[in-house]
Amino acid sequence: MLKEAATKVRLNAHAPYSRFKVGAALRSTEGRLHIGCNVENVAYPEGTCAEAGAIAAMIAAGDTRIAELHVIADSPDPVPPCGGCRQKIAEFADPNVKVTLHTTDGQSVTFTVKDLLPGVFTAAHMTRT
Repeated sequence: MLKEAATKVRLNAHAPYSRFKVGAALRSTEGRLHIGCNVENVAYPEGTCAEAGAIAAMIAAGDTRIAELHVIADSPDPVPPCGGCRQKIAEFADPNVKVTLHTTDGQSVTFTVKDLLPGVFTAAHMTRT
């Protein structure tokens, strides 16, 4: 279900500069589907990644946590989230949440959030005891 949703929303990506369309779909812990695609801007690279778009849709819908995430791109190998998106994912997902990365030709690889971002910066780092 998530792979299919990511595949479909990828076609809506606005990528006139890079021509690199990415789709993301997540299931929230509340059980709802949220999707996003990359949206580029002429002030390149000031666009929005697909993962960030799906997370924003989740928050806008009132959900708060990611249960699972799938990302797809037309690439020779599955493309991992950029560093900024890894931090965003870690903000809204537990360390053992699965992130599955796909290519449009059928390759896939699955990581946990903690595998994607070891040594994650968290709110705990900002709290003095």
